[in-house]
Amino acid sequence: MTKPLEFIKPKNKNAKEVNWKISERTRAIVSYYAEYCEYTEEEVVDEFLQRNLLKDDQFIEWVKSLRNNKRMLKAIGIEENE
Repeated sequence: MTKPLEFIKPKNKNAKEVNWKISERTRAIVSYYAEYCEYTEEEVVDEFLQRNLLKDDQFIEWVKSLRNNKRMLKAIGIEENE
């Protein structure tokens, strides 16, 4: 029996350009890490931040404690009753 096709998903849905400064050391780390894992520097930063910032329980509790936080919860992909 043949397996169903698996379509390629876009990497950066709704990607926006940002303009901020980082230290030379951080830039070097990101650059070398990108070379190591064969991603672009932008992909490394995006993946790292998405995978790790939402593991900060204090951050999540802070977001949940804010009044009128529904838009913020939706933007970061957190359900209100988690």
